[in-house]
Amino acid sequence: MSKTRSKAKTRSIFEEVGTEAPLERPVVQPGAIDRAARRGARGAVAWWLISVFVLIAAMLIAAGVARLTGHPAALPGFGPLYGQLPPLDPAGWTAAFDRFTAAGGATDLAGFQRLYWWGWGIRQAGTLAALVWALGYLGFLVFGKLPKGWALRLLPLGGTILGIGAADWAMGPAGLLPAPFDAASLRLAAMTGFGFAGMGLSAWGAMLLRRPEAQLMQARRARDGRAFGMATGVMHLAFLQILVGAMLGALDQGRGFPDWPLMAGGILPPEPLSLEPVWRNIWDNPGLVQFIHRGLGYLVVLLGLAAWLRGRKSPHARTRRAFDWLGVMVFGQGVLGVGSVLYAGQWHMALTHLVGAVLLWVLVLRARFMAQYPVQQSIRG
Repeated sequence: MSKTRSKAKTRSIFEEVGTEAPLERPVVQPGAIDRAARRGARGAVAWWLISVFVLIAAMLIAAGVARLTGHPAALPGFGPLYGQLPPLDPAGWTAAFDRFTAAGGATDLAGFQRLYWWGWGIRQAGTLAALVWALGYLGFLVFGKLPKGWALRLLPLGGTILGIGAADWAMGPAGLLPAPFDAASLRLAAMTGFGFAGMGLSAWGAMLLRRPEAQLMQARRARDGRAFGMATGVMHLAFLQILVGAMLGALDQGRGFPDWPLMAGGILPPEPLSLEPVWRNIWDNPGLVQFIHRGLGYLVVLLGLAAWLRGRKSPHARTRRAFDWLGVMVFGQGVLGVGSVLYAGQWHMALTHLVGAVLLWVLVLRARFMAQYPVQQSIRG
């Protein structure tokens, strides 16, 4: 009898258990992280951030086209709010042209109109980026669609967009800063820096939001700290290189010294410290700025390839793929940079180099993200 009773209590390891739970309560309760994620709109917020990224990138590339084709976007005499509406009649154009010449502009009315439309269009792109950020942020916030903890995390992105406009106004030809800090090279570097910082914040936020919070927490346990650190180093060095490249573009000296690897037959350019005070040469001496840009370019390529080799050791296929693209783009940017030098900064090559900087920025961030939050593949065949 006892033998029969013990046999009746034995269960198969494949037997389903827990089916006697009350019907009004589910057997498995969703985790707190998943419930919080459903209260937000992660996908919609991610696409909103992508749209902000595209608008900032379009503004920077358009400014590059204007500069390379001889239509600089800096218009003396235009304040932070004035100029949103273009002149609507001949009298308006004459008044705007008079303000332009009074502030030091030197061209005729027809030339001013070409400059104006370039500058006005780029300014509208910046205004549109600010509006898309502000309206999206307020809309998601008012309707409670921001994921938990993201209300404060998204504010720095708005700050970078405002920073672009503030640098345009405060550091422009009629800005607030005294000489020698009113240099066009510093102004463009500041605007470019804020722009790339904004693109970085929006891209990183979009990458985070396109994956569930619970999945991110699990993925972080498998992070590759060394690959993440090397990608972070490439990110910082590339950002510095982008700032120096903006200075060089503002000085219109991508066409200077069309020889490589030397500069005018020497390692250093002629008179690298000719300006006074001496520290002004860092941003206002075309030869020294190009020398710094070349040196940083070599470092970015070397560190980028070292990061690629480290990323290739990752056990996660998508992480390895992300570092593969980083290696391809960092090497390609180096080749484009040398080509721009040898062909005296022809505008189409210089523009490709600028677009390449945006792509490299995204791919560096992508590799860094995949090292921090790797996607783990199934071991099944």
